[in-house]
Amino acid sequence: MSLSKRYAALGILALLALQWLWHAQLMPPERADRFVVAALFSLPILPAATLVLLRHRQAAYWGGIAALLYFSHGIMETWSAPGAWPLGLTEAALSVWVVVAGSWEGMQARFNKPKPPPTNV
Repeated sequence: MSLSKRYAALGILALLALQWLWHAQLMPPERADRFVVAALFSLPILPAATLVLLRHRQAAYWGGIAALLYFSHGIMETWSAPGAWPLGLTEAALSVWVVVAGSWEGMQARFNKPKPPPTNV
């Protein structure tokens, strides 16, 4: 597993831990069971976390897809809930981390391609 995939795996597991910490400990809901809410909020990242634990090569890809949802949620919480802005920004930052780390090798391959020689016309 490459270093960028390891960083993506670390970000995926951090996003999963953040959901449980946020919704079950730091800001539990008032009207619902906090463990049910934490489980529901961790569902999108759960397949990627399972793939990380299985050391599957597609874990970073699926984590990046789930991270897009968490990025949107983090930005929304930052703007709409005054008390949750640090958690929202943390969620958005971890999401960006997962997306960038998961696509790092592809970006390197794209931008490090040798340029073709110029043609004489």
